Amino acid sequence: MTQWRVVQRTTLFFSNLIPAAVPDIAGHAIAGWTRAVSVCLAARGNKQRMRCDDMMSFISYFINGLSLGSVYAIIALGYTMVYGIAKMLNFAHGDVIMIGGYVVFTVVSTMGLPPLAGILLAVIICTVLGVTIEKVAYRPLRMASPLAVLITAIGVSYLLQNIALLVFGSNPKSFTSVVTIPALKLAGGRLTISGETLVTIVSCIVIMVVLTTFIKKTKAGQAMLAVSEDKGAAQLMGINVDGTIALTFAIGSALAAIAGTLLCSAYPTLTPYTGSMPGIKAFVAAVFGGIGSIPGAFIGGLLLGVIENLSKAYISSQLSDAIVFAVLIIVLLVKPTGILGKKINEKV
Repeated sequence: MTQWRVVQRTTLFFSNLIPAAVPDIAGHAIAGWTRAVSVCLAARGNKQRMRCDDMMSFISYFINGLSLGSVYAIIALGYTMVYGIAKMLNFAHGDVIMIGGYVVFTVVSTMGLPPLAGILLAVIICTVLGVTIEKVAYRPLRMASPLAVLITAIGVSYLLQNIALLVFGSNPKSFTSVVTIPALKLAGGRLTISGETLVTIVSCIVIMVVLTTFIKKTKAGQAMLAVSEDKGAAQLMGINVDGTIALTFAIGSALAAIAGTLLCSAYPTLTPYTGSMPGIKAFVAAVFGGIGSIPGAFIGGLLLGVIENLSKAYISSQLSDAIVFAVLIIVLLVKPTGILGKKINEKV
């Protein structure tokens, strides 16, 4: 009964964080936080304090889930952009995350340079890597069958993993967090939000807004939309299809570098296989939200992170991955196109 009341209170609290009127979101969020904190500060007696502690624990798990989901969302944006424009699945995307993490590790921990320099260098290297992969591995297969492209993507993934094994070895590296913001303590110290969590969530929102604005307001973004609709017609209209697809890979790979840095800052262990499972889960998030839809990738990533974190906390840490994939299966059975995906009727 106590857990049910905790869920009721927390659901009411978070409903205030996402009001219908977007301009008032800051005011509603502050009001929601204030009410939740005031409830805990006013708690008297052992039962009320226990309920308050349960609620603070739930909120903490929820926020950490949003942080993890934000990483998934950033990675999923790369998946969904490449699929939406090039109509292919880049399963090597997860390993670009790992490359970005190793670049930051080398620059910061080995060379002793500032974290910002490591992040910028990781973005540059991953961008060049993404464009190179597209040009060497995927462009020659533009007219090939989807199965050939899929096998090539898996081969590129294993190639990057084995290069990392040769260069850095199989031993895990201790990643130094690039976030220097102190933790935020609320409700008299009962709720602590780490600096990595704050930076990850804010970064995800900023990236989402900037990317959406870029696609809607710039010529390059409009070219991406045109290529995603019809490559042949776009080429007839004078759009450089190859250049547009290469730009898409560049943006997705740059986002992968940022996601790798945030992921390793929150979970400070780096191996050649670091990007494998987050990459798969990010793909699940993209499908969950509707592959090809940028808002869908954002929503899918956040929901996936919350579901995974709450599953670890309240059900089983060993079954959390199974629960995530089970939820995906259920969603696809109910709505095969995903949450925001659109059904496309192909003319025969």
